[in-house]
Amino acid sequence: MSGQGLGVNGTTWTSWAPPGTPGAITELPAEAVPTDGLTDHRSGDPDAPTVVLLHGVTDSGTTWPDLLTHWGDRYDVHAPDLRGHGASPRFTPGQMAYAPEVLVADVVALLDALPGPVALVGHSLGGVTALRAALVRPEKVRALVVEDPARPTGARAPEPQFSAMLLGQTQVVIDDLGAEIARMRRETPWSDTEIEAWAATRADVDQEYLRAGLFLGDAAWEEAFGALAVPTLLVLPEEAPMAPRPDGFDNPLVRTVVVPGAGHCVRRDQPDAYHALVDAFLAEHLG
Repeated sequence: MSGQGLGVNGTTWTSWAPPGTPGAITELPAEAVPTDGLTDHRSGDPDAPTVVLLHGVTDSGTTWPDLLTHWGDRYDVHAPDLRGHGASPRFTPGQMAYAPEVLVADVVALLDALPGPVALVGHSLGGVTALRAALVRPEKVRALVVEDPARPTGARAPEPQFSAMLLGQTQVVIDDLGAEIARMRRETPWSDTEIEAWAATRADVDQEYLRAGLFLGDAAWEEAFGALAVPTLLVLPEEAPMAPRPDGFDNPLVRTVVVPGAGHCVRRDQPDAYHALVDAFLAEHLG
């Protein structure tokens, strides 16, 4: 099957991306095409502008508690569990070799099912997936926010040490949840609600995905940011080795902001700064 397949509820995707789109393929084998939908955690006001949140690796759609509390009923929020996370389907053997593209296909299916264009917000793995979905469906994305998105290297297999580290961290939390929550309280500035939500997801991660599917594929990165056709806010910590090179692309639609005192999880380390930046950006583009 070349560039088409049955999606959720029998909808048909006629293409994954325009030919030459950075970071997204135009073909997906039939055995890799997802036919089941993601678990979507919906909150807020269904009559308000729509925001879709895409979490990072080992998190889930339930790991945005402080942002959702901050917004209240300001938006109609969809926070799916990415495939292999939370209550969403696991990767099939046929999908594992195409994990990055399957993640994008899942998000494209969600966007296609929503009635109008949305604000798409992603962190880390969710950030690179959100960016690629915005390249595939720019007409469905009114604004894009990417928080320290994970940089692809072109690899088609996981980096063994990184996978082993995540598997080990996941097992530590599963073995002694209380001790891990106490450690995070000592070592991070995160709120208790964020720590507890973060810890609660660890037992729900597809371990086989961490072993065999955790790679990001297509190495186009600066090219991907240069090709974006939607207003984009790139939120970075001071140390951001995964960030695109500023001199590697020229796109007036992309606005980059560095948040002092933040690490990879900007919204958890510096929530007030993150909320202020994202609030202003969404107000500008969602009204």
